[in-house]
Amino acid sequence: MKIFTAEQIRDCDQYTIANEPVASIQLMERAAESCVDWISENCKNHRNFAVFCGNGNNGGDGFAIAKMLYLKGFDVDVFTHTKAKFSPDAHINFKELKEISGISIKDFKESMGYRFDNRTVIVDALFGTGLSRNLEGDYKDLVNFLNSKKSIKISIDVPSGLFADTISSADATILKADYTLSFQFWKKSFLHPETGKYTGKVEILDINLSEDYISETLTNNFVIDDEVVKNIFKPREDFSHKGSYGKVTIVGGSYGKIGAAVLATKSALKTGAGLTFTLAPKCGYEILQTSCPEAMFIEGGADYVNDFIIDENSSCGVGPGLGTEAETVKNFLKFLKSYSKSMVIDADALNIISQDKKNLNLIQKKSIITPHPKEFERLFGETENSFERLELAKEKAHELGIFIVLKDHHTQVITPEGNVFYNITGNSGLAKGGSGDILTGILTSFLAQHYTEEEAAILGVWFHGKAAEFASEKYSKESMLPTDVIHEFGNVFTELNEKVQIRL
Repeated sequence: MKIFTAEQIRDCDQYTIANEPVASIQLMERAAESCVDWISENCKNHRNFAVFCGNGNNGGDGFAIAKMLYLKGFDVDVFTHTKAKFSPDAHINFKELKEISGISIKDFKESMGYRFDNRTVIVDALFGTGLSRNLEGDYKDLVNFLNSKKSIKISIDVPSGLFADTISSADATILKADYTLSFQFWKKSFLHPETGKYTGKVEILDINLSEDYISETLTNNFVIDDEVVKNIFKPREDFSHKGSYGKVTIVGGSYGKIGAAVLATKSALKTGAGLTFTLAPKCGYEILQTSCPEAMFIEGGADYVNDFIIDENSSCGVGPGLGTEAETVKNFLKFLKSYSKSMVIDADALNIISQDKKNLNLIQKKSIITPHPKEFERLFGETENSFERLELAKEKAHELGIFIVLKDHHTQVITPEGNVFYNITGNSGLAKGGSGDILTGILTSFLAQHYTEEEAAILGVWFHGKAAEFASEKYSKESMLPTDVIHEFGNVFTELNEKVQIRL
């Protein structure tokens, strides 16, 4: 799915109005109807709705939503600036609303004495994507007041006070929604930690905006959705053999950190690699051969990996539990200079590279690096926030000709061409040591199976997150372990194959 800017979304609306054709007020009704369908399905136990409407088109959506909710049998109260100058479409819906005797229309200030109970739902239709400055005055006070209420809050299109494309200032007042019903597209701000925390659960509602505009309009930002994944995934061929699915070599482990190599190895095995090797120190031999009997062991040292002997025909994933001993550092850098293929680089391998900025130039073109924010900072320098970090990542991916998998709540895959793919699978259950090691195994396995680097990175982060969702359903986010995530790989493949069969 493409991510458009607020300006592009407005252009998409106008293109749809002109070319469908459809009147702008009808498009507003269509958007409102999609919200009411979702609300009536998901808020069956809530009878009372307090709908807060601004004077622009977002407020117009709110007026239409209030009318439709009332007609479905819900109790509705509307709060607005009753004497405000509304946008043309908002004015039409406001006039219609005033003619319905069963809906009370109140001024914003009357909300201070309103009874918000546990069955009241607050609908936020104050400001949409057109907001260009922080909330001030009465609106700021109103949003602060609404944030103090424990009622469920549903924002229409964008939480009021949140910018669609950029980061908000630290002191900005923003409505903290439990749900955001976004029309047609994800907004960039929904996908970054500083701003995404205000959206709650995001639901994307299809309002049938112009497919021609969407397909023809360029963007560098995308969400990894089902359609993207279906177009990448390759079902396993019946007439095939282990050689069809490539060789993987996981390089990692050191005394006390053999578990990291085990997780990466298991992950590579369970994601379909034809042959899997683990290059690790001798101290991990029994552990690896016992826990991963399907993988072959290559001794690379005593307590640490000092000897990087890797078949050029193998896809290499290096870093989990590797350590940063002097001999490991020296020989890993020597290996980088001699190895000619792209590889997956994570964890201690990234920490070794970060010891000297010149080492960045040793990374083979098209390699995939997978830093978390702190590792990224060590490699490329400090940034003020995740928006700036992404811009720096785009710059470095282009400069070095590599793919950067920037791990976060919504992990971003950044290509050398400057495209950004946001992952929306996964959950906070992955916030545990070992989760990154699993991802390394997945990515390396997909590379071995002849996915391109871009395909491996996009499919890999989606797959990793999807398995985490299955694991959290069984064990909870708090209790799930990285090994539980690996055990769910089979369920992810089952779902993937079903998606592809539907496509066929």
